[in-house]
Amino acid sequence: MRQFRNEWKYLINYGEYESLKCQMKPYFHLDPNAKGDGYLIRSLYFDDLWNSAYEEKEVGVYFRKKYRIRIYNFSDTSIKLERKLKQGSYIYKESASLTRDEVYKILDGDYEFLLHSDNNLCREFYFECISNMMRPRVIVDYDRTPFIMDAGTVRITFDKKVRAAVGGFDIFDDSLPTLSALPSDKLIMEIKYTEFLPKIVKELAPPSRSEFVAASKYVLCCDKTKYLFDNNYYADERSLI
Repeated sequence: MRQFRNEWKYLINYGEYESLKCQMKPYFHLDPNAKGDGYLIRSLYFDDLWNSAYEEKEVGVYFRKKYRIRIYNFSDTSIKLERKLKQGSYIYKESASLTRDEVYKILDGDYEFLLHSDNNLCREFYFECISNMMRPRVIVDYDRTPFIMDAGTVRITFDKKVRAAVGGFDIFDDSLPTLSALPSDKLIMEIKYTEFLPKIVKELAPPSRSEFVAASKYVLCCDKTKYLFDNNYYADERSLI
C-alpha cells in the first residue's frame, strides 16, 4: 500500500534560514548522510512529447507524476531512477537503482534493458519512453542541508543555489555550466512528514515573512532554459506521429 507524505514548501531568505537553524537546533539533527553543511543533488528530469509534467504543474492538476534520475555530489555510487507522484500536498516516491552504464544507455535511447528489469518502475518507464516519447528535459542542481526529527518522521530541508545545468544531459559531468533559477537572496524550505506534525514544528514554520509556494525546481529550471528549446523542441519527433 502506498504511503503518501505531506510536503509543504516555502520561499525564504537567508536571514530567515539562519534564524530557523538556531531555533531548530534543540529538536532537529543533521541528516547522517550529510557531510559538513549538506550535499549536492543533481536530477535529470524527463518529460513526454506533450510536456505533460510541466503543463500539469502549471495548471495545477491535482494528481500528477514526474520521472527523474538522481545522483549526489556528481558520484555514481548511488544512482536512482525515481517517479514522484503528487496528490495535492501529498507525495509518494518510488525508486529503482541504475548503473552508470544504464544511464548512458537511456541517454542514447537504448531502453531495452528496462523492459527486462525485475523492477516494475523500470518497466513502466520503458513504456513511457517508447509510447509517450519520454525524453531528457532539464538537469536541476542544488545544495541541500537536511534536518530530521524522529517524532512524526519530520524532515526539513533547505535547498540553496537552485540552478539549471546546460550544455548536455550527462549528469556525471561536473563541468556543465549552470544558470541560477532563483534570486540570489532566496532559497526553498521544504517540510515533509508522514505521521503528524509536532507542535514545535508548527511554531517554527512557516516563518512569518516567508512565502508559501508551490515551487517546483523542475518548472523553475525549465523556464530558465526555455530559450534553448523554444517551440521546436519536439518538432522532429512530432513529425513521426
